[in-house]
Amino acid sequence: MTPERFQAITRAYRALRVAVVGDFCLDRYLEIDPARTETSIETGLPVYNIANVRSQPGGAGTILNNLAALGVGAIFPVGFCGEDGEGYELRRALAALPGVGLDYFLSTSERRTFTYCKPLVLEPGQPPRELNRLDQKNWTPTPPTLSARLGAALVEVAGKANGIALLSQVDQPETGVLTQAVLATVGAVARSDPGRLMLADSRRGLSGFPPVIFKMNAAELSAMTGASGSASLPDIEAAAAALARGNGRPVFITLAERGLVGASPDGQVDHLAAFPLRGEIDIVGAGDAVTANLTAALAAGASAREALELASAAASIVIHQLGTTGAASVDQIRALLGLR
Repeated sequence: MTPERFQAITRAYRALRVAVVGDFCLDRYLEIDPARTETSIETGLPVYNIANVRSQPGGAGTILNNLAALGVGAIFPVGFCGEDGEGYELRRALAALPGVGLDYFLSTSERRTFTYCKPLVLEPGQPPRELNRLDQKNWTPTPPTLSARLGAALVEVAGKANGIALLSQVDQPETGVLTQAVLATVGAVARSDPGRLMLADSRRGLSGFPPVIFKMNAAELSAMTGASGSASLPDIEAAAAALARGNGRPVFITLAERGLVGASPDGQVDHLAAFPLRGEIDIVGAGDAVTANLTAALAAGASAREALELASAAASIVIHQLGTTGAASVDQIRALLGLR
């Protein structure tokens, strides 16, 4: 990518309107000072004293964090939180990000706020060490009335967005935002405008999703297509190309240390090798950085290969940010690509 082309793509970000539809959660970090460890008089167990608490949007919020870091002009989260303390923190964290509007982000007494509580031991001169996480999730189906409200919000925001990123983060089907009812609305929106940019990712795989742009890892590609989980790169490229051709939409595959693959419906396949490691890494959030950068770049007029270049650089930046679910700015991406 030339410096001029990089500038043309990233300069367009400030005029973009991007919606993020999916499971937003609160990432709450408890920073533990091991020098203040005590023993509980009552239980005889170690006490971890928390020196600092910080909260940020997680799940679909990590995609949103990356879009904000890129300078996208208007970002619309479509999802829900509970009417609880965690929901208050999540809404406050979302509202603090530049360009974010909460008109389509719902608060409801029928759900708890999805929360990842992450205790981190911070020792001088050492990378942060995460203890057992404390998760708070919804284990019952999302109420149909809430799904209906989310579907209506999706239809409304689709009329003003240049691109839509979709993320299912829940482990149990039908407990989050992208229920079958909401996915039916996604399909209807996609059919109403086949050129509309909609990119989907799901930790449970994309089976059952309507034909939009798919982003997945090699294991998810294997589960969807029947390709071998230990497939060679040519086999992965062939499976991705066949899926793109069948869906009539591009497909993007993350391959960890093997890089990224993109396949277009016309049969074009691109592979980008991963950037070399530059120290300690934490892979949390890398996939969401890829989703955000693919969505923004494609909405800004980038080719599939150009979008892959930007997404690959962003993922490399994020995995080198320890003790947080990170994000990559345009300046950081430019520097890693060696552009001036």
